[in-house]
Amino acid sequence: MKHPMLDLIQSRRSHRKYTSQQLTQPQLSAIMDAALASPSANNRQPWHFSVVQDSVLLNRLSEQAAKGAMNRDSAQRSPRYDDPDFQVFYHAPTVVFLSAPRDLPIAMVDCGIAVYGMALAAESLGLGSVILGLPRDAFSGPNREELESALHFPEGYGFVIALAVGHPADEKAPPEKHPEKISIIR
Repeated sequence: MKHPMLDLIQSRRSHRKYTSQQLTQPQLSAIMDAALASPSANNRQPWHFSVVQDSVLLNRLSEQAAKGAMNRDSAQRSPRYDDPDFQVFYHAPTVVFLSAPRDLPIAMVDCGIAVYGMALAAESLGLGSVILGLPRDAFSGPNREELESALHFPEGYGFVIALAVGHPADEKAPPEKHPEKISIIR
């Protein structure tokens, strides 16, 4: 079945290389409008979005994530951290951090919905994105409160997920599909 929205979903990729060109304000506004339009359980909208375009802060967060990850056993961390040149945000010019109340587990689902809506909005604008869980390692160490403050997380909120966005500098093949993971019960 052909449909513009279905085509958009099929074309979206996780990009891990970006140009240094920053998003325009209209592009950023459109992505954030998509975030704010996301559905949430009981319409709680439990999220807070911290948009970071400060490369110094992003590099600091990446360094803290690497430190946090390296404190765990190698089997318990991403092998990407074994590369000394790895930057957790893939040098994207904009990263949106989603935080939510620590005492509201359903907020993780709500933030997952919101981040995917933002990724689709970015794709619709000709931008690339990658949804990131690895930045959580930055918030596992002794600098957690300082980093949360730098990102303007509200009191009682913690990191949930992030989205790196920019102009992609890589080509990605479509992922392999696994239709056997679908069960239809009639």
